[in-house]
Amino acid sequence: MNRRGRPVNLVVVSNRVARGKPNEPMTGGLAAALLPVVEHSGAIWVGSSGRVRDGHQKEPFAEIEALGSGAIATLDLPAAHYGGYYEGFANSALWPALHSRSDLIRVSREDYVSYREVNAFMARALMRFRKPRTAFWVQDYHFLALGAELRDLGVDDPIGFFLHTPWPVAAVMQGVPNHRELITAMLAYDLLGFQTEEDRQNFLGYVGGELGLAIDDGVVLSQYGRTRFEVFPIGIDAEKFAQYAAKSASHPDVSRLRRSLNGERLAIGVDRLDYSKGLVNRISAFDRLWTEQPQFLRSISLLQIANPSRGAIEAYGNLQNEVARLVTDVNGRHGEVDWTPIRYLNKGFSQAVLAGLYRTAQVGVVTPLHDGMNLVAKEYVAAQNPADPGVLVLSKFAGAANELDTALLVNPHDVDAMARAIAIAAAMPLTERKMRWDAMMKKLRGHTIQQWSADFVAELEKCRVEKAAVAPLAAQPPQALRWLKSAISGVRLI
Repeated sequence: MNRRGRPVNLVVVSNRVARGKPNEPMTGGLAAALLPVVEHSGAIWVGSSGRVRDGHQKEPFAEIEALGSGAIATLDLPAAHYGGYYEGFANSALWPALHSRSDLIRVSREDYVSYREVNAFMARALMRFRKPRTAFWVQDYHFLALGAELRDLGVDDPIGFFLHTPWPVAAVMQGVPNHRELITAMLAYDLLGFQTEEDRQNFLGYVGGELGLAIDDGVVLSQYGRTRFEVFPIGIDAEKFAQYAAKSASHPDVSRLRRSLNGERLAIGVDRLDYSKGLVNRISAFDRLWTEQPQFLRSISLLQIANPSRGAIEAYGNLQNEVARLVTDVNGRHGEVDWTPIRYLNKGFSQAVLAGLYRTAQVGVVTPLHDGMNLVAKEYVAAQNPADPGVLVLSKFAGAANELDTALLVNPHDVDAMARAIAIAAAMPLTERKMRWDAMMKKLRGHTIQQWSADFVAELEKCRVEKAAVAPLAAQPPQALRWLKSAISGVRLI
């Protein structure tokens, strides 16, 4: 619903979608976050099916299935461009740059071509979901140029974009090939949303410095008209996660874990196996803890869940090998015949099971080197037993640190300081634990995932009204850049 109470046809777009089955593993934080939005808003969620299609085959229609009051629509992406789009430009250029790892950028001109082609392909696919009073809400770095492609097709509906990752300083983005073309295309969106004020300011710094555009009260005028830049820290459904945690005690995985602890304390880390998550430093901090403070041997262990992803990318394969070797070394150095310091699992768990594992752990360790928000931090807090809550050790470089400021905030590059924080967390008295947890839960209840989505959609409609009142700078709407037309020319989705 919009401000006047009239229904809006909301189309949410992301690279991947989730089916909403609490007993199945989630594909990532973005999917888990969008799930309740679609279930309760009646939105259509469009994304990749996870399959690719041969360009010589007849173009398939999207597969559509119900999800709560909304629906999921999935489509096969073009095989000729998927690798260059996903493993290439999105995850070997944009992802390292967005996480301030310019040294890991590995990309070709062909990768950028494929990225733009998949954005154009998705834009054509979305036209079948366009109805009167449609608003498009595009998610994350896979589709930075999608708004411009939609404008190129004549779409004048509200189009918003939300970035789930950080946005780095201008000097880092300048290391991304074709950065000017790409970021200029992003100005086709009516509203650009960021996790933190720092991310917003970094983006505006690029727009003002590199593109030379004037910024007035968070609004930029470009060839597309007005684009507004706002901060929308993403939340979770804290009450639902607390319910999962309370009900999960009887789940076999959770009950077996409890029995195996024999009264010792447990720390837990849950991450994708990604270099931004700081896994090497985290494991090194536990190694340092057991070395420097041997009283914690057999007193606290670590359960590290690290689900592999993007294995075809060299940096990820190297990281997986490095973490596995480090875990083996630490366990060999500190383990006993009847005690394993680090339990290391390379598989995903459902939200229902994760909630129970979080509640079992007295310490939650969320120490990314750089993260847009990190919903694991919020999920850990929401899953705790109010009468005996655990302690969150949280990187100051995660967006969640702006809200969860009563966690034990750490510098993930300082291994010694992390080891000390883990020791403090493990020994923290109940009174202090409850005080810190109460303050964090108050923040989580006040900034839910439902409120996040409602705020964004309301601001998107407001921005579009403002934009309609101002004549664009150019007499004709700009045409988005087009690449390799012959690869997918003549393809129609409707």
